[in-house]
Amino acid sequence: QVQLVESGGGLVQPGGSLTLSCAASGSISSYTMGWYRQTPGKQRDLVARISSGNGNIISYDRNVKGRFTISRDNAKNTVYLQMNSLKPEDTAVYYCKRFGAQEYWGQGTQVTVSS
Repeated sequence: QVQLVESGGGLVQPGGSLTLSCAASGSISSYTMGWYRQTPGKQRDLVARISSGNGNIISYDRNVKGRFTISRDNAKNTVYLQMNSLKPEDTAVYYCKRFGAQEYWGQGTQVTVSS
């Protein structure tokens, strides 16, 4: 059983920055990893995804492209989401996901962008 633990969420003012971390209990090097977000009453949407290994294939939702950066450190079994120029509409619970034949999710971390 793989566990994913997100951290780094919190309250930030518009225009501010946060970095989310997702620490896995097992190796992530062979897996594509992703960050999703969800607001109440809406579906969970993919924000960013990074390919396995050296992570040379990255994709972003158009609403965050240019502001968010996903990265990975396989030695630490950790995936990051650097979020800059945050907007109120970025407010959501952010989840980490390990893709694969069996998918794993973290418990989520709340990000609130408000003045």
